[in-house]
Amino acid sequence: MSASPHPRRTAAIAFILVTALLDVMSMGIVIPVLPQLIETLSGSSASAGMWNGLFVALWAGMQFLCSPVIGSLSDRYGRRPVILVSVAGLALDYVLMALAPNLWWLALGRILAGVTSSSFTSAFAYMADITPPEGRAKGYGLIGAAFSAGFVAGPLIGGVLGEVSLRAPFWAAAALSGLAFLYGLFVLPESLAPDKRMGFSWTRANPFGALRLLRSHPELSSLAVVNFLLYFAHHLFSAVFVLYAGDRYGWGAWQVGALLALVGIMDMGVQGLLTGPVVKRLGDRTTMVIGLSFGAIGVASMGLAPSQGLFVAAMFPNALWGLAMPTIQALMTRHVSESEQGQLQGANNSVGAIAGIASPLFFGTVYSLSVGAHPTLPFIGSAFLIAAAILGGAALIGWRAESGATPQLDISGAGD
Repeated sequence: MSASPHPRRTAAIAFILVTALLDVMSMGIVIPVLPQLIETLSGSSASAGMWNGLFVALWAGMQFLCSPVIGSLSDRYGRRPVILVSVAGLALDYVLMALAPNLWWLALGRILAGVTSSSFTSAFAYMADITPPEGRAKGYGLIGAAFSAGFVAGPLIGGVLGEVSLRAPFWAAAALSGLAFLYGLFVLPESLAPDKRMGFSWTRANPFGALRLLRSHPELSSLAVVNFLLYFAHHLFSAVFVLYAGDRYGWGAWQVGALLALVGIMDMGVQGLLTGPVVKRLGDRTTMVIGLSFGAIGVASMGLAPSQGLFVAAMFPNALWGLAMPTIQALMTRHVSESEQGQLQGANNSVGAIAGIASPLFFGTVYSLSVGAHPTLPFIGSAFLIAAAILGGAALIGWRAESGATPQLDISGAGD
């Protein structure tokens, strides 16, 4: 066999990682300035809070609705055109938000961002196409590392540019997305052969139809529950982390920002460097359970930590949580055919979107009940302990789900 496909696969993996990095950087760049721009356009901090919450819900809602559609389109037409169109659309969306004269235009931009950001489903499906089942956890770990790098670099760049102008980060985000499009246009090969594609159907492409795929056999259903619980617990950080650090330890913005940057760097190391060797030695299932278990230990330790030093120390076992996401994804890909990888990733993204809507509301409520002069919950770290229990339950479900499971990889219907 010729060795020529190997450089093409290397180039394809490099493209996916570079695109993921650029896309996440472009999203991260606008994080420091979007609330300020909303406040400027709304005219008051009170109404800005309402609008900002609405924008978060709009983005997550579009992810829920559109991720299965994007995934199914990539199963029908291939990964390359769907990824390129999505990345180009994201670049144009940031231009729209940079020029937005009022909140309604900015809201339209957030809706379009939710649609175009659904290209991540095709990126994960692309990685499944070009890697063997035993190598997918490592591949997904590399994508996770690229995400982490983007979330570390993006807000830092956005913060610097935001000092120049509130609109400057949006222009920079547009430029990064445009660069990703041009890079992919000239580098990215198609990964899904025509004979392995599946006809497009709205029955499968709507989010509820896509979620039916997750119920197609017991192991996949259980892993979908584990995936939901992982996402749900992870949104603890976006919901209450900043408030908790300020209320309990008196930390300001720069301390929290530095710690979040440290979290991103550790996550990048775990997913990019550690996942592959650990999976090779222990297997996907054991690695997943180890990741979820250490996540539970780390989160519980954060909630119980009586001092700043112990809180920071708890971030190190918590970093091993990063072993769970790529291995869950890898295990799930083994239970569907090659022609259903896009639909699977779309369904997974919809699950994440549901968690992204419900979890911040839940943990925000729990935290509000655990602070104040007369809290209903007597312990300020209650939200962290609940999240730890959720991760512990996810580890148990994941262990039982894959005990004796037989992967199903029949592709006889791929061309239907």
